[in-house]
Amino acid sequence: MKKSTFRSTDWFEPTTHHAFVSRSWLKGRGHPQQMFDGKPVIGICNTWSDLNPCNAHLRILAESVKNGVYEAGGFPLEFPVMSLGETLMRPTTMLYRNLLSMDVEESIRANPIDGVILLTGCDKTTPGALMGACSVDLPTLVITGGPMLTGRYRNRKIGSGTDVHRFYTELRAGNITEEDFREAESCMTRSDGHCMTMGTASTMACMVEAVGLTLPTGAAIPASDSRRRNLAHQAGNRIVKLVQEGIKLSDIVTRNSLENAIKVNAAIGGSTNFVVHLIAIAGRLGLPLDLNDFDRFGSHMPLLVNLMPSGKHLMEDFYYAGGLPAVLRELADELHNDCPTVSGYSLGANVADAKCHNRDVIASIDSPFQEAAGIAVLRGNLCPHGAIIKPSAASPERLQHRGRAVVFESLEDHRARIDDPSLDVDENCVLVLKGIGPKGFPGMPEFGKFTLPKKLLKKGVRDMVCISDGRMSGTAFGTIVLHVAPEAAVGGPLALVQNGDFIELDVPGRRLSLEISDHELQLRRQAWHAPEPRATRGYVGIYVDHVLQADRGVDLDILVGNSGAVGPHPFT
Repeated sequence: MKKSTFRSTDWFEPTTHHAFVSRSWLKGRGHPQQMFDGKPVIGICNTWSDLNPCNAHLRILAESVKNGVYEAGGFPLEFPVMSLGETLMRPTTMLYRNLLSMDVEESIRANPIDGVILLTGCDKTTPGALMGACSVDLPTLVITGGPMLTGRYRNRKIGSGTDVHRFYTELRAGNITEEDFREAESCMTRSDGHCMTMGTASTMACMVEAVGLTLPTGAAIPASDSRRRNLAHQAGNRIVKLVQEGIKLSDIVTRNSLENAIKVNAAIGGSTNFVVHLIAIAGRLGLPLDLNDFDRFGSHMPLLVNLMPSGKHLMEDFYYAGGLPAVLRELADELHNDCPTVSGYSLGANVADAKCHNRDVIASIDSPFQEAAGIAVLRGNLCPHGAIIKPSAASPERLQHRGRAVVFESLEDHRARIDDPSLDVDENCVLVLKGIGPKGFPGMPEFGKFTLPKKLLKKGVRDMVCISDGRMSGTAFGTIVLHVAPEAAVGGPLALVQNGDFIELDVPGRRLSLEISDHELQLRRQAWHAPEPRATRGYVGIYVDHVLQADRGVDLDILVGNSGAVGPHPFT
């Protein structure tokens, strides 16, 4: 047998009891002896599940990856991990993002894997899988499942998530019937793939392309387009080369590539969830990254991509217009173009010949869709550790606003009172929802885009300033202040807001202020009592005990950093 220097050598090449078992049982699956003769083992980490419709086609994509691995002289072994389906999973997939990362980390570390391809798609599967891979730090490449084809309803485009909010609002306002509502839901989801708006799934796909972890064009190819299977085959080729060349994940994801990702996220109008995910990924690699970096590198960037929820087009249009390579080329003067990528070329070299084919979808940097539209980080006595807002999805006239607080102490309180005709509220009020942060809910759900009072909807009101310690879907829109830290459940100032208080939002000034004195705030704090935790056992109990706040990525404190690829008891 030819002696190799791969990590899998310890499993397959020695003449030992353990190697006998490892080889024999795999031979029982039809793998011949030559697969153990010095070939790099490529783990195909698959988040496929029937319970996750966005990722239900990943088994087919895995076959293309395997073909590419075999062709390049590798040994592909597919393995499943927990799949987080945004559309079905309750109470929120964010509660389980860190559990997925643990599953991925330990599955890779415990098995004879030399390099890994992460097959992801739906929102949390991409950051969760990547966080786990970061903690092992082997050669890694990501292939996302791709967006759905454009939805069509009565001869107009509709976008997943974004138009769900619109249809539900109009249903509550009495402007459409339940039959209209059900017809729309049948028209929206018409192919394999994740949301075709610039929601979190598309944002994360763009993020992995921007940091160099997927092959060029990988973010936007529609799921049902044969070119995605072609890309998966090429990814199988490339991961073998990355292993042979010893190029680890941490060689690709660097401080410079994270800065690139922040700028790109602003230019595409990406999801606010990008913030907590990128901070968590950086934390796994030991790279410095905090909220100030998002304001410093992203808030001044122009919005180039005219996609829902900030614009009107969808991901299929984005791909045909040139996809992310066209955006990266427009941003060339703003980016670290020398960053390495899994293609074997630098980021700049990857997109040197990229072209835009539709300026209505991808604007030039000299004539952007919107100016300075990146995520803004707010500070003030209401959010001493920060809060965020997405100006490109907000109503411009509300970005500077002062209003009377209407407070909901919990999601249950909101649901019980929001449609009460006697609720003392008008369109100039500021709606405040507590208790949907990382510990308080627990899991920090996407309820930051909460429903407006029905009596105001009937008057035609479609946006108000809303503030919470939760998140919102990347497909959502509105003047929504999110990720308030510290959260209400741990005694952050949000917990102390009362009905009738005045709150001032000043996005240009980066301020979010509760207009009460420090003395009054202190008196309220002394009278405040922490709520009982909603869970004490199992994974959720561990989560509540160890989860970090939004400004630190909502990772578990016990998972920050990494342990590398060698397990505690390797066989030699």
